[in-house]
Amino acid sequence: MKAYLDNGATTRVDDEVLKDMLPYFSKNYGNASSLHTEGQIAKKAMEKARKIIAEKINANPQEIFFTSGGTESNNFAIKGVAFMNKSKGKHIITTKVEHDCVLNACKWLQRNGYDISYIGVDSEGLINLNELEKEIRDNTILVSIIHGNNEIGTIQNLEKIGEICNNKGVYFHTDACQSFTKVPIDVKKQKIDLITINSHKIHGPKGVGALYVKNGTKIDALHHGGGHEKNKRSGTENISGIVGFGKAVEIANKKNFEKMEKLRDYLIEKILEIPETRLNGPKKNRLCNNTHFSFSHIEGESIVLMLDAKGISASTGSACSNNQLKGSHVVEAIGIDPKISHGSLRLTISKYTTKKEIDYTITEIKKIVKRLRAMSPLGGEKNVHK
Repeated sequence: MKAYLDNGATTRVDDEVLKDMLPYFSKNYGNASSLHTEGQIAKKAMEKARKIIAEKINANPQEIFFTSGGTESNNFAIKGVAFMNKSKGKHIITTKVEHDCVLNACKWLQRNGYDISYIGVDSEGLINLNELEKEIRDNTILVSIIHGNNEIGTIQNLEKIGEICNNKGVYFHTDACQSFTKVPIDVKKQKIDLITINSHKIHGPKGVGALYVKNGTKIDALHHGGGHEKNKRSGTENISGIVGFGKAVEIANKKNFEKMEKLRDYLIEKILEIPETRLNGPKKNRLCNNTHFSFSHIEGESIVLMLDAKGISASTGSACSNNQLKGSHVVEAIGIDPKISHGSLRLTISKYTTKKEIDYTITEIKKIVKRLRAMSPLGGEKNVHK
């Protein structure tokens, strides 16, 4: 039996999405910048997708800029605002639990003369709103805070953060790659200036994403060329990918999220039956598809490899960095002892996940943890399983 439980890394492309994409590879393959009929067919399809995505977050279509994915969108938002607003100041606020692409973009800006504040989180991964408010200065130009954490699934309160930023007159950016469509987003109600979203976390294709930029936001382009995307992101548009992205958003279904939530809660309940196991992140205020555990006395990489041998796909944390044998900065930020954090496992569900797959996974994890603890030089088996 097989079970794919690494949907936080990427998801299977939905059959409806693939069907809509296929004509734009070999039939309607025109360049959307071309004036001829074939080009205009491509442009019309692109603008339809732009409208669908905009409506999902209560934005205007002209505020949606297509990119190659979440990493580019985050870099575009952070560096673009930094470059265009340096006359006001060079102070940016983010958190210690951001995706690596946000943290590395901020570190790059630090090396180039910008001042970055990294605010902490509590044991469930939530920021302290009072700390955020106090950290904003006269020269602060941007606050960038992830919406749904890619590792531990914590969902931040965008409305309260947006209100603080709006009152202080600073731009608010959120990375919503993991939360988009799963958690309601309303750019007007939540007073958001920039949002990063992508396709392949929601059963769309890889290699396409978008950045919402509120009208009037001062942001510089990162890509320079032929002036595509209103001179903000030059480069021939990935029409098939954009079409697929739009379709994935269009068919996102609340019933599927409710199903995932039930499977998530069931998985959490059963895995926590294992002694000396903890859930990282909150039980309820978390992404519907996310679970993240730490097991004492063993290494997460060993669990992942042994699960893989049983046909179960999982990860030790963020798939973008889990090839590096080091502790997670997110788990460290919520105060977990490194001896425990190295035994971390992320299991992420999709609308295709079945209870049978979850039951199989639970059974195998219990066997694997017991076996690894028996082999552990830390003596986990004799102390834990009595």
